[in-house]
Amino acid sequence: MDSSQRVRAIISLVEAVDAGSFAAAGRSLGVTSAAVSKNVAGLEKALGVRLINRTTRTQKLTEEGAAFLRQARVALEALDAAVDTVAAQRAVASGRVRISTSSAFGRDHVLPALPALLGRYPGLFIEVDFDDRVVDIVRDGYDIAVRGGNIPDSALVTRPVCRLNAVLVASPEYLARHGAPQTPEALQAHRLIARRFLTGQVSQWNFKAEDGSITTLDPGNRAMLTLSAPESLVQAACDSVGIAEVGVHLAWDHLRSGSLKIILHEFHQPGAYEMVIQYPHRALIAPRVQVTLKHLLEALAADEKLHVPMDALDVYAA
Repeated sequence: MDSSQRVRAIISLVEAVDAGSFAAAGRSLGVTSAAVSKNVAGLEKALGVRLINRTTRTQKLTEEGAAFLRQARVALEALDAAVDTVAAQRAVASGRVRISTSSAFGRDHVLPALPALLGRYPGLFIEVDFDDRVVDIVRDGYDIAVRGGNIPDSALVTRPVCRLNAVLVASPEYLARHGAPQTPEALQAHRLIARRFLTGQVSQWNFKAEDGSITTLDPGNRAMLTLSAPESLVQAACDSVGIAEVGVHLAWDHLRSGSLKIILHEFHQPGAYEMVIQYPHRALIAPRVQVTLKHLLEALAADEKLHVPMDALDVYAA
């Protein structure tokens, strides 16, 4: 007797005792009295003892049946409690939510959104992993992943957050010493800062020519400094090491303060990177995950650093 058959048989036994007959139990359960009798007989066979002595007119629990019934009621009450617990959680969002996000984006944009979420839903427990590697959401047990880059198609549900536009930047001090390049070709004479992804690939810089064609520069071939963390490129540019390609959201505060300037804005292509929120399933999402998703999407939509129009950057060009 497998577990599903065992549960049906136990329910049949309890209902037969409570209703007073197999026929009444069948009506209550929506099955025939023969089905109830078969379920109880199967349970007795599996246990190797008789649970109910029955005739055409009466039925009475055996001593073994009475002992079994007491334990069966405890088990069924535990099942009911489990169902009630889940139902209660649906009414009030509570429980643990595991989030995976990158180090820089998570620190600067995801983390600041969490205090308001926890204040609104005190029953939530948020666990965030700041990790630049690409995780397997299902295998690694995450509820939500906040990811940036070239997002491949997958079976995951993907909600867009923003475009991750990139710009070329340098400090005013660097430009004062070395001059501002006026064409992409002029970069050959400059000190470049490259970004290497965890895969080992170096991010290439793309430029649009006057005829509409796209040219590519690989800064890794001659970079003075190669870094993996995107925020470290911003810091190196601020420290006047050289010219770097960085996300607008990372450079925005430095552009507004004047510690960085944009170069080759009219030529440089902002790239096709995007930031998204991903999760495993669209249907039957737990309330704890639903409220977290909604809050993060709203908070990130309101984050001005993530939605700076490209034409608003003209005033920060060298």
